[in-house]
Amino acid sequence: MEEGTSKSPGYTPVTDPAYCQKWDPREDCDVRQILDRIGDKWSLLVIALLDLRRLRFTELRREIDGISQRMLTVTLRHLERDGLVRRTVHPVVPPRVDYELTPLGATLHDTIEALVNWTEEHRPEIAAARDEYDRRAAADADLVDA
Repeated sequence: MEEGTSKSPGYTPVTDPAYCQKWDPREDCDVRQILDRIGDKWSLLVIALLDLRRLRFTELRREIDGISQRMLTVTLRHLERDGLVRRTVHPVVPPRVDYELTPLGATLHDTIEALVNWTEEHRPEIAAARDEYDRRAAADADLVDA
């Protein structure tokens, strides 16, 4: 927006080019695609586990409760494509494949750890907010049924 130009009534930060570079909500935006990938529950768990040590596919699957073989395969492929995980195939029979974080993946783990720490610190407040919400929702449902 040019200096001295007033914002139109329909102006939103999303239409501001400077805003779109960091918080672009469009599906084809690289930042959104990366956030979608690293923000999903399986990727977070894989990154957290691989920070501890190099793991084989079967070890990862055993450690992550509820993940299917297919979903773990897809998750690992995406993380490898994004440069966050390194896949090493050992030429033995039967084939052995190890996964580990790359240096880039290790930097992401630091960020994830900060998010987990925030969650642990604020867990009581979130539990209280959920309880309050559930009480209000139940009360509202009782009013509708009456």
